[in-house]
Amino acid sequence: MKWEEVRKIYPNRFVKIQVLKSHINDNIRYIDDMAVIESYDDDREATRELVRAKDDILVYHTANEKIEIEIKQIFGYRGAV
Repeated sequence: MKWEEVRKIYPNRFVKIQVLKSHINDNIRYIDDMAVIESYDDDREATRELVRAKDDILVYHTANEKIEIEIKQIFGYRGAV
C-alpha cells in the first residue's frame, strides 16, 4: 500500500505499519510500500507502540504528507574508558 492510500483510509490518525519496501537517499529513508497493522486515536497508545516497535515496524501520523525517516549515525563507546 502507498502512503497516499493510507492517508485516505486513515485520515488524521496514527498508524502502525510494516515497511515492505524502502530506499535510502542522502541519509533519508523513503518508504515506498507498507502494510497497515493497526490505527490509533489515542496519542499515548500510539507512543507506547512506537517505543515497542522493532525492525521494520513504524508508527507514523497520517497528517504528514510524506513518510520519510532521517537516518542518524549514533556513535558510542562500549565498555570502560
